[in-house]
Amino acid sequence: MNYLAHAYLSFYNPPLLAGQMISDFVKGKQQYTYHEAIQKGIRLHRAIDTFTDAHPATHAAIAVFKPHVGRYAGAFVDIAYDYFLANDVRVFPSSNHLATFATDTYALIAQEESALPSNFVHLFGYMQSQNWLYNYRLHEGIEKSFAGLARRAQFLDTHLAVFDSFLEHQQVLQQCYNVFVDDVRQFAQQFLQ
Repeated sequence: MNYLAHAYLSFYNPPLLAGQMISDFVKGKQQYTYHEAIQKGIRLHRAIDTFTDAHPATHAAIAVFKPHVGRYAGAFVDIAYDYFLANDVRVFPSSNHLATFATDTYALIAQEESALPSNFVHLFGYMQSQNWLYNYRLHEGIEKSFAGLARRAQFLDTHLAVFDSFLEHQQVLQQCYNVFVDDVRQFAQQFLQ
């Protein structure tokens, strides 16, 4: 899952959200330098990623992107899942609900900013100013996210083929998301109990 999904699966808990957001920036035993509530968010993020990678729906979604991006297909699926989450009317009944969620999420992250690693704080500035969480609902936002991932990944020349594949197979990917989303929400809730 990508940033929007991890924010959503933090259930408006600021330290849990902070841990989920920084997890990819915290290596190995570094997690133990954070207070327990943030550590729990880091562990939740990693557990969600493991659950997502093992889910049959994710395997089906990966097949859409794999011909274009090989081993990076899972990362592109994570972004695609954020698109479908942002447009899920059961979660965000309107674009205003998503806009409010994005604003609230940025404010909650900012509350924990002093505890966050500097490389995430740098990224968070872009996330907030470019309103990534809201823009996941738009094709343009997904195309930009795909382009950013392609720039950071080794051996990927372009994001265009994978974005075209996303558009071409949007119904298949939507079905994968539909099968997956309730399972991951339930998993996250059980993990936290």
